[in-house]
Amino acid sequence: MNIKSLLLGSAAALAAVSGAHAADAIVAAEPEALEYVRVCDAFGTGYFYIPGTETCLKIGGYVRTQIKYDEDAFGAKDRFNDDKQYGDYDAQTKGYLTIEAKSDTEFGALTGYINLEANDTKDTLLDGAWINIAGFDVGYFYNWWDDGIAGETDSIGSEETLQNSIRYTYEGGPVILGVAVEELASTNVKSNDDVGVSGKLGYTLGGVSANLIGSYDFNVDEAAFRAIVTADVGPGSLAVAGIYATDPSYYWSKSEWAVAASYAIKATDKLTITPGAQYFGNVKFNSNIDAWKAGVTAQYQITTGLKTLATVNYYDENNDAGPDSEKWTGFLRLQRDF
Repeated sequence: MNIKSLLLGSAAALAAVSGAHAADAIVAAEPEALEYVRVCDAFGTGYFYIPGTETCLKIGGYVRTQIKYDEDAFGAKDRFNDDKQYGDYDAQTKGYLTIEAKSDTEFGALTGYINLEANDTKDTLLDGAWINIAGFDVGYFYNWWDDGIAGETDSIGSEETLQNSIRYTYEGGPVILGVAVEELASTNVKSNDDVGVSGKLGYTLGGVSANLIGSYDFNVDEAAFRAIVTADVGPGSLAVAGIYATDPSYYWSKSEWAVAASYAIKATDKLTITPGAQYFGNVKFNSNIDAWKAGVTAQYQITTGLKTLATVNYYDENNDAGPDSEKWTGFLRLQRDF
């Protein structure tokens, strides 16, 4: 018997005596399979599946910094005599984040939206959170008066346009119909925790679209109406808007009536120039005061996701009673979108 046979026999005998079995061997646990993020193309680009679910998520937003000019608009206390001092310029920076979650249901797409805004004053704000399904929007979102026309000259929206609402929108081919019930929680006409209703009629045909909205503020029993028409004309897009209100309300309080227009000219693939103007009739519903505003906005797409925008505007009332009856405003902005 050689040495090799002796060693093998001894090992076999030892295993038999100790009762060792193959099942007793130490086996390393296999690592769990990782579930990688999958692209979701059911709702367009930019969506991905939340791991372990059939819900698609999209994250976007922007980072914006700008220098704003507004004559004698920015106040600060003098550190020596505690008097209020006014300046013309103010640097501002803001971050904006949008989160959108979608999934298919028997009622169509179910969507949840969350918009968050943070600025250099260290404020973080909820700028919208709502649910959309089967044409209904329910939650905290901007109303139709927040929509405007091209450029940064017009002022055709409410002082406040973000509130808790329930809204239904029907889209049938070129026609859009909508109705909304809105909580008017705070306004400059002292409406508090009141209710308003709005209706919308829209129509699009070719390069022309028209939208009419009407709103009623139950707190002051007043109504406001606005129409916007846009059309592709020549090298750009022409927009015209008109507003009429029976008296000041949550929805409109700047003037009894107003008209505005802008023309967005696509000068190059990257440069858009938009002159604009607006006329206010019976400012603050005072028949002795009218006003007009004119300006121009230029936007340049530096590269994908990065653009700059500059605007300058002049406002003038037909009286010299107040400090804001004649003034220049504007800003220079740099924005990174993602």
